[in-house]
Amino acid sequence: MAAAACSYHGSLLPSSVTRLRRQKLSFYGTTSSSVTVEKKGSSKGKCRQLAVVRCSIGVEDFIGGDLVKFDLGQWLSDVEEHKALAIYSPHEGGYEGRYLNRLRYQGYHFLDLSARGLGDPETTLTKFHPVCPAHVGKQPIARWYFPPEVDYRLSLLPPNAKGLVVWIIEAKVLSKAELQFLALLPSLRPKVRVIAECGNWRKFLWKPLKEIAGLPAN
Repeated sequence: MAAAACSYHGSLLPSSVTRLRRQKLSFYGTTSSSVTVEKKGSSKGKCRQLAVVRCSIGVEDFIGGDLVKFDLGQWLSDVEEHKALAIYSPHEGGYEGRYLNRLRYQGYHFLDLSARGLGDPETTLTKFHPVCPAHVGKQPIARWYFPPEVDYRLSLLPPNAKGLVVWIIEAKVLSKAELQFLALLPSLRPKVRVIAECGNWRKFLWKPLKEIAGLPAN
């Protein structure tokens, strides 16, 4: 018999001792292929191996995943339900802007902050806090006091605004205690929603910030 061979994960399996059976199932744009490999073993019996390879294909793979987001409705409902979310966006960036704009369309205003240099979140966001400007080594060390960032922005909201979204980038550098305060901030300020960028992933996804910070759901 001809010594034809097929390659599977880098190994060659002769066709004389291998039987391949492929099934393709299509379900809402998801293609699943199952490969059954049977080898002739010793005289005691046959050795059978089953390998399943799944490849998920969606509509966004053909029309651009950055243009159409089918989970925007779930995004809005989770923001209203959990009030504080930890998001994970692709490394190339840009995807989070679609979700930010959808909140803007709902009537939210934004306070963009970076976790690096934020200091104590509780003091910076909800209390009068001191800031020491650079003295360049010659001027005397001064201390200026600023109003609470969240309370000050809430006082400036127009009457028709739905609320204030505190969007924190690079939140992966925050400690667990700081994330816990951010998760509890909407309970202290009911009109505030918190979105914290806690890392990166292959696609845009989010989780309740309480779950990331180790707090109970209720």
